Amino acid sequence: MDKLQQNFIRVRKLLDITFFRILFFVLLGIALYGGLFSNVKPEKMDISLFSVAEKTIRSPGTVEDKKSTEKKREEAADQVQDVYTLKKEYTQNRVDLITSIFNAASEVNDEVKESGKKQDASSADHLTEVSIEDKVSMLKGKLTSTVTKDLSNLVFTALVQSGKDELSIAKDLTVTAINNVMTKRIPSDEVENAKKRVEEELRYSTLNDNLRSASIELGRYAVIQNEFYDPAATEELRQQASESVEPVKILQGQIIVEEGELINQEIFRQLKLVGLLNNEKAYKPFIGLAVLIVIFITALYYYFYQMKLLPEKRQTFLLLFGIIFIMTIALMKIMSLLQVYNYSWIGYLFPATMAGLLLKILIDEKLAILSSIIFSICGSILFNEGVTGTLNFSEGIYILFSALAGILFLSNQNHRSKILQAGLFAAFINLMTILALLFLPNGQFSSVEYGYFFIAALVSGIGSAVLTIGFLPFFEASFSILSTMRLIELSNPNHPLLRKILMEAPGTYHHSVMVANLAESACEAIGANGLLARVGSYYHDIGKTRRPNFFIENQLHRENPHDRLTPEKSANIIIAHVLDGAAILKKDHMPKEIIEIAEQHHGTSLLKFFYHKAMQNNAEVREEDFRYPGPKAQSKESAVVGIADSVEAAVRSLNNPTPELIEDLVRKIVSDRLQDGQLNECDLTLKEIETVSHTLCETLKGIFHSRIEYPEFTKKVVKQA
Repeated sequence: MDKLQQNFIRVRKLLDITFFRILFFVLLGIALYGGLFSNVKPEKMDISLFSVAEKTIRSPGTVEDKKSTEKKREEAADQVQDVYTLKKEYTQNRVDLITSIFNAASEVNDEVKESGKKQDASSADHLTEVSIEDKVSMLKGKLTSTVTKDLSNLVFTALVQSGKDELSIAKDLTVTAINNVMTKRIPSDEVENAKKRVEEELRYSTLNDNLRSASIELGRYAVIQNEFYDPAATEELRQQASESVEPVKILQGQIIVEEGELINQEIFRQLKLVGLLNNEKAYKPFIGLAVLIVIFITALYYYFYQMKLLPEKRQTFLLLFGIIFIMTIALMKIMSLLQVYNYSWIGYLFPATMAGLLLKILIDEKLAILSSIIFSICGSILFNEGVTGTLNFSEGIYILFSALAGILFLSNQNHRSKILQAGLFAAFINLMTILALLFLPNGQFSSVEYGYFFIAALVSGIGSAVLTIGFLPFFEASFSILSTMRLIELSNPNHPLLRKILMEAPGTYHHSVMVANLAESACEAIGANGLLARVGSYYHDIGKTRRPNFFIENQLHRENPHDRLTPEKSANIIIAHVLDGAAILKKDHMPKEIIEIAEQHHGTSLLKFFYHKAMQNNAEVREEDFRYPGPKAQSKESAVVGIADSVEAAVRSLNNPTPELIEDLVRKIVSDRLQDGQLNECDLTLKEIETVSHTLCETLKGIFHSRIEYPEFTKKVVKQA
């Protein structure tokens, strides 16, 4: 184990260098790419045209069939009928034309009458009558050549021979008939029928025969085609019909060819379209996988980059994470290879909670959640056998829920004994998740298959807990990691070393408990590890068990042995408890952080009592001989434990500790430590030191608060009569 730790230390030192740290993440990405490569590689199918399919083939993804889409759009456009537009203005134009003809006839008759009146007034001898032919000529002169050419002379003759009232009636009847017919659509092939309808309307009018015939001819002449083909509107409708057609898609999971079916040209085209033919040169899945892994690695690199930890601890966590990450992916890959046996439940056996529990306990809850998301996506790729597409979403959801269940269960449960409970809780969540995933798509499974799924869920949850318990000691010992669970175990009063302090130095034990309370509250106030400070306080004076009677808290009104010793020897005995404590802790293989607190809680401070006593006897005493060997406090926890140790001992020595005395004493001790340089090597800020001082004062005031003096009750003897 020592050799393994040395190798880890060498690798950890390399990770301090930015180049090797980046290289570490690159290698992590390459390993992940290698594990997932075969699961995204497109399946190569040896299929030829007009051969018989050996198995049912489904589409691996959703693809638009552009050829079928275009064909359907053409069919939709062809089904659109031609658009014909009704020209309503044609009706008014033709009515106006016929009206103008009748008006022109009336004007001719009026002009002839006016001319006759003038002749009567001038001379009756020269009276000449206007002939019908002249009237017709006059009428034609008022009309266009087209009208005069299209209409027969019988029409003009009948009009000029009719009176004003007759013309008015004929005009109204003719216009009405034209309106009735031309308000309806008249295509080119219905013009003659429309003319006949006008003729039928006018045939039974009360007009005289000549005028009726003229009206009929004028009506037929007026009726023309008023419905015409509209190419623009037709094209617009065809375009709309074409665009309304939804794209034809070959959906993911859609059966392209059934087993035993002949592969015709259409099926062959579809197989080629979805990428199942000639896919040995497919590169998109590999690019997609590379991009996905780059996202994963970038997220992980950023997470470790922004971790506010000492470089040594951050690199330790990085190396530990890399091992757990590779181990999890490797286990997932091995289990995915068992899918060749067509067991649909094999992926649910994977201990999905294990990695999350290990990372939560050993490193950090946020990293555990981030890693669980990554593992769930990787699992959906690795366990994709028997599903269409690259991702098995059911497996991914299962892994994510299982991992989160274990992580969240341990959020406030840090005892090692709770790991098994977390596994059982994860197994319950696994059962619920599988139940949901099987029932949502209305899956049809036999009772035996349901049994396999549920057993896999239980094995996954409980197996995760068992593996976590098995791996934890290895990682804690190999990486010298002091986890929260380990700290809680060390704080157990039944721990052999704590029982040793209690039995051999009870005063020191009580002092250590008091220091633990002070140090924990102060560390939590500044954001340091309060639990580490508490546990470190329990063991910081274990060296006093070598010579418990030489420390005042254990003398219990006995004679002080220092009264018989020289100051130099007494100082050596007191100083030795630091070295003895470190030796005892190292022998018992205690965590490095606990040993460091025991070594550093006095730093290189001066034993003032014995130093001044020696100065009274010998003026040439060296100050260095009365200082602790150190080192000075290197962490916030060590510094706070040292301050709390001095403060507790000093306040205990007060006969009547008042809040004012306590505050003055605490600030004097902290000031002395600052001036003596005992806090120079830790990262405590002045603001944090002030917070520590205030917290210690408040805690001590609560411990040494004033109490009510209860009066004595005298017993009175009641004499019986």
